[in-house]
Amino acid sequence: MHACEGGTLSFPIDAAGAPAKPRLRGWIHQYCAVAAVSAGAPLVVVSWAEASKRAGHSTLTYTLAIVAMFAVSAVYHRVDWESAVRRNWMRRLDHSMIFVLIAGTYTPFARLAMPRGTGYVVLAIVWGGAMAGIALTLFWPTAPRWVGVALYLLLGWVAVAYTGLILHNAGTAATVLLVVGGALYSVGALFYGMRWPDPWPTTFGYHEVFHTCTAVAAICQYIAIWFAVF
Repeated sequence: MHACEGGTLSFPIDAAGAPAKPRLRGWIHQYCAVAAVSAGAPLVVVSWAEASKRAGHSTLTYTLAIVAMFAVSAVYHRVDWESAVRRNWMRRLDHSMIFVLIAGTYTPFARLAMPRGTGYVVLAIVWGGAMAGIALTLFWPTAPRWVGVALYLLLGWVAVAYTGLILHNAGTAATVLLVVGGALYSVGALFYGMRWPDPWPTTFGYHEVFHTCTAVAAICQYIAIWFAVF
């Protein structure tokens, strides 16, 4: 319950000293984690059997990345952490997984929709950037919120420089879906950074809006990868 004490609006506090979460916090990514396993398995199997080992390796990397991101996010957001230390470390891990997802999503496009040399350059950029982002997240936990958001956006839009190659080798549908997914991730990241919109703070707040954007973006880019493989 919200209360007004001494003229200041206060919010419920959980056992670890954090503001109480909206009731739907974490549910979207919990369902997404299950869906990612269910959808990722056939992607890997069919890619490996019908396309190539390179396609199988690439889609496996992507599937592991997206499952890890959604699973870690679900655990962090669904669990009521009694220890502030554990909660803070889980938050760092949760934010780190976003970098893993970005690099994992690039992997099939870099390996299947680009010349080998160019693909290796892109892989070095995105995975190197992801490792740097993870290090920043883990070891500079007090960094301003905008720093992390800016890094996500910069790394996520590396593909702009290679749009022509992706369009030529993966096709129009894959390129459009990749861009739409990237736009949704970006909009979600901006909503997260601004903490807006916050429609129903006790049930479905700004964070749930962000998670909804990531879920729809993931669907778009999952379909794009099918087009890139076949």
